[in-house]
Amino acid sequence: MTIPNIITIARLLAVPVLVYVMLRGSAGAAFWIVLLAGLSDGLDGVIARHFRQQSRLGAWLDPIADKLLLVTTYVMLGVTGHLPDWLVILIVSRDVLIVSGVLLASLMGKPLKISPLFISKANTAAQVFLAVFVLAMLAFGFEGGAFTSLLILITAGLTILSAASYFLLWMRHMNGASQG
Repeated sequence: MTIPNIITIARLLAVPVLVYVMLRGSAGAAFWIVLLAGLSDGLDGVIARHFRQQSRLGAWLDPIADKLLLVTTYVMLGVTGHLPDWLVILIVSRDVLIVSGVLLASLMGKPLKISPLFISKANTAAQVFLAVFVLAMLAFGFEGGAFTSLLILITAGLTILSAASYFLLWMRHMNGASQG
């Protein structure tokens, strides 16, 4: 087991802890869990590349851990009333649609390898920033006001654009593969 894989597994194990602390109303603990998980994601990537510890397991686990942590954070922020339900539904639906599309393509004998698009990277950055910002507001007791509303709109817009981009990519793949 490589060090990056251990760090990634620790991020996976942080998910139920995050749910627990958020249900208990401990925004400070939730903030630190999400922040440290984000930093550890960068750290495991650096270690994997620098010390040549990349692995097939890590290539699968890392994005799963990232998505699970981010989606869980959004669901919990929605459940606890700190983010609007419609935003949480939008974010979760985008991820479900992407995974469903990849699975459907595979089941139909047209496997699709998806690489992150630029819009997807911007979307992830906005989602992470909004989640950490809201948790920081809760943990440190400050108001985000109009800035929070702006972040929510930016995140929603990027989520929609990212979903549409992946859908178009999937449609082109499915149509092109069926003509081959």
